[in-house]
Amino acid sequence: MKTNENKKNSLKHVLFGSLIGTTIEFFDFYIYANAAVLVFPQLFFPSSDSTMATLESLATFSIAFLSRPLGSAFFGHYGDKIGRKFTLVAALLTMGISTVTIGFLPSYESIGVAAPLLLMLCRFGQGVGLGGEWGGAVLLAIENAPPNKRAWYGMFPQLGAPIGLLLSGGTFLLLTDSMSNEDFMNYGWRIPFIASAFLVIVGFYIRTKITETPSFENAKKQEEEVKVPFLELVKSYKNQLIFGTFAAITTFLVFYLMTVFTLSWATSDLGIVKRDGLLIQLFSVLFFAFFIPVSAVVADKIGRRKMLIAATAAIAVFGFFFSYFLSSGNIVLVTIFACIGMSLMGFTYGPLGTFLSELFPTNVRYSGASLTFNMAGILGAAFAPMIAIWLAKTYDVSYVGFYLVTAAIISLVSFLVISKDEHKF
Repeated sequence: MKTNENKKNSLKHVLFGSLIGTTIEFFDFYIYANAAVLVFPQLFFPSSDSTMATLESLATFSIAFLSRPLGSAFFGHYGDKIGRKFTLVAALLTMGISTVTIGFLPSYESIGVAAPLLLMLCRFGQGVGLGGEWGGAVLLAIENAPPNKRAWYGMFPQLGAPIGLLLSGGTFLLLTDSMSNEDFMNYGWRIPFIASAFLVIVGFYIRTKITETPSFENAKKQEEEVKVPFLELVKSYKNQLIFGTFAAITTFLVFYLMTVFTLSWATSDLGIVKRDGLLIQLFSVLFFAFFIPVSAVVADKIGRRKMLIAATAAIAVFGFFFSYFLSSGNIVLVTIFACIGMSLMGFTYGPLGTFLSELFPTNVRYSGASLTFNMAGILGAAFAPMIAIWLAKTYDVSYVGFYLVTAAIISLVSFLVISKDEHKF
């Protein structure tokens, strides 16, 4: 593999190359989430009991969360051993091919039980690819960044989240508004999955133009490579792995409470029609997108840890107001609630990738950052919507807020006790 000693990555290639993968990630994730509720129960899990069909369909949604740590370990290993560039391309293709394939899957009516099995296999492939994608995208950005602008560079892959959400939500609204329900069920739902191939091709092209990051090349020259990065993490960086995971759970929890839970509660219990609920969500995502760069600027000035502690404390306070906003049924209050929550999400999500990456040295950074992020995803997101709905139905919506407050306290403690060792880039 050629080094980048005489060739420096251009700024546009670095930032766009890191942004495109996470944009695809969230586009795929939310198109799948919509299809898992509206399409897959009928096409892949036919049952006389519609509730059971929906639960079976939603179970496939969680497969990606459970397989992401496997992707983190696999791609992280090779990302730390042979380089960021090759691994990023491989993770993108794994994710992209799995997603596009879903758009061509035959239904249960055509091939029987093989249909849901193939769907689950594709979802597993999505999760594995996603597990390797995020960490590599963040490292591509920050390992090419000047020391005083790491949070700014590191927020570009984070911007992929709101962009992907806007693309998926907009596509879904466009299709449902312009097609009959019959046409949408027959072929319309396939369009976003197949169309994601365009984004994958663009991402593949950009990433093949990128040379290896300077940090990885320097570590390679100084022979800092470790034989098995995962074992080195467990042996020498347990503090960072454990508390980095708990520090990030609030970010995941607030995100899925503000998207999946809020949309479900607003449309099923507050009487807001689904189209209005989707529009509220898309509007709130604009606040998410706006505050990601704002948080990065602040984080570069005062430090990533201080920025995240302040954002997490604000989220804890926000948790006490769930009942006020979500018990009213007032569409204006629900919209304000969504916008505040998504603003806080921007503040905590923007610097998170940089913070987690800075916890680890170069020779285990890909593995370490990816594993902490994706393990936090399991703890903070995989079952969050179900827990939140159960709390709201069994007790009261205020208990969903207390759930968020509890997670924020755990994250705050983790930020305070996590290792403060600085690692070179």
